Amino acid sequence: MASLRIGTCSWKYPSWKDLVYSADKGIDFLAEYAAKYDTVEIDQWFWSLHGPEKISLPRPDTVREYADAVPEDFRFTVKVPNSVTLTHFYQRSKKDPLTENPHFLSNALFARFLETLEPLRKRLGPLMLQFEYLNRQKMPDRSLFLDRLAAFLDGCPKELLIGVETRNPNYLNRAYFDVLAAHHAHHVYLQGYYMPPVWETAAAEGPRTDGVSVIRLHGPDRKGMEERSGELWDRIIEPRDDELRAITALVQAMLSRGVDVFLNVNNHYEGSAPLTIERIRQMLRE
Repeated sequence: MASLRIGTCSWKYPSWKDLVYSADKGIDFLAEYAAKYDTVEIDQWFWSLHGPEKISLPRPDTVREYADAVPEDFRFTVKVPNSVTLTHFYQRSKKDPLTENPHFLSNALFARFLETLEPLRKRLGPLMLQFEYLNRQKMPDRSLFLDRLAAFLDGCPKELLIGVETRNPNYLNRAYFDVLAAHHAHHVYLQGYYMPPVWETAAAEGPRTDGVSVIRLHGPDRKGMEERSGELWDRIIEPRDDELRAITALVQAMLSRGVDVFLNVNNHYEGSAPLTIERIRQMLRE
């Protein structure tokens, strides 16, 4: 039977006191989180590329700390470091020339990253390759991206669950989904960031009858939500009832076909990820 795991994007938010945590400081946030949810997304290791020879990978003591804080049946979804997924270094200004990242889709660097995750291996869910929007300066055409992606996936351990999140709506065609299927990878559905609604993307992909799917709820206006919330994430600011009904229907359809689902909710989606999760669970019960 297919399973559903619902969790949040990151976890250390003191304003979740009384929603998730017993206090806003002086506690083991992850351990208390794991008593309430069975999955969480780690994004802190994404921000890893600081220069051609300046790459930060997870600290062994941090990885062990996370592994020890959660029960055996808990699962982490992890964003792969951007040192693997960025085609070019970030520009300080738009006038700066583009400089290629020599580690883009490097299997060697990915293998080093996996080594650091060894204490978490039994608690790993999907590893997510998040690509920024790629204009033609960074990626001349879609077919080149698919060729590079296919070569990378060929070199990955087959037992891993690997998801791909593209920020290019025009990449979501049959060729893209076929590359993922051929290499036992899956698309990461993103609700927000100018991407098509996740249910439309799922319709374009077509029904799958096994494997795993990750759905990430982010919303369209990160900066605006931060301003309206004051970065206190303890209330619903912008309810998205119609979207949530469509998303829960998609989740139920995936589960009915035998696809395991990870549903990752961000504070920026409605204003409070824990409260959004409560709303989703109520809709699923109904």
